[in-house]
Amino acid sequence: MSEGFADIDWARPWLASIEPRGRRWQAAALAGYGEYLAALNDDAAAAAHVTGRGKPLAFIAQEALPAGASYEGHIAETGRVPTRHNLHDFFNGAMWFAYPRIKAALNARQAEQIDALGIGPTRGGVRDALTLFDENAVLFACADASLADALRSFDWRTLFTDERAAWGTRCEARIFGHALLEKLVAPYKACTGHAWIVDVPADYFELDDAARRALLDERVAQRLNAGPLDSRAFAPLPVLGVPGWWEANASPDFYDDVCVFRPGRRSR
Repeated sequence: MSEGFADIDWARPWLASIEPRGRRWQAAALAGYGEYLAALNDDAAAAAHVTGRGKPLAFIAQEALPAGASYEGHIAETGRVPTRHNLHDFFNGAMWFAYPRIKAALNARQAEQIDALGIGPTRGGVRDALTLFDENAVLFACADASLADALRSFDWRTLFTDERAAWGTRCEARIFGHALLEKLVAPYKACTGHAWIVDVPADYFELDDAARRALLDERVAQRLNAGPLDSRAFAPLPVLGVPGWWEANASPDFYDDVCVFRPGRRSR
């Protein structure tokens, strides 16, 4: 089964960073599950990335996950990522290559929580926040504190209209969450990510794509490893509002839809 792989539109701006590898994986996935896993593992062997506890990254069929084993714990202990033949896990795999340090940090924190608390009916606050990041995060790289403030305060007019020229020169968005990437295979206006604000120097915007990703990978991984984490660290970001990501947002009235671009209710 193709499981929607043929529906990926590589012209979407948010896929630009993963397009070269993604096209190869897409072709392999359309050829079959075995071919798909082989492509992932060829790339993993070449890249020499590691999971949360330093194990070499590899990909296995979902059915190879031992009965009773936790997904994150298994990845941390063995390096092997159980992977289904679907879009969700396709984009999850892509993030292991785009942001390997962030993925390893998330895995390490998840495994740490599982070791401490076990697997219960609920994840708990820390694991909920880690999962939210993994599934739905948008990295908001920003060299201008006023733009970060606009995002936090739901000031959409400032962020998207008044400061439209700042996008690409003082701020940018990069999608990390693999569930969010899966949703955006069929984009809809209300699709919203959880923005994680990353302060960057002004010369960040002079770097090429690989160097920007490497900087974000290092800084975000350090923060994830450094201390407490909860879901209040995020700010909602309607992703089709990002300038240049959706043709309709060239019109200012695109942002008048309060069902999508909601006024803030955040306490100070």
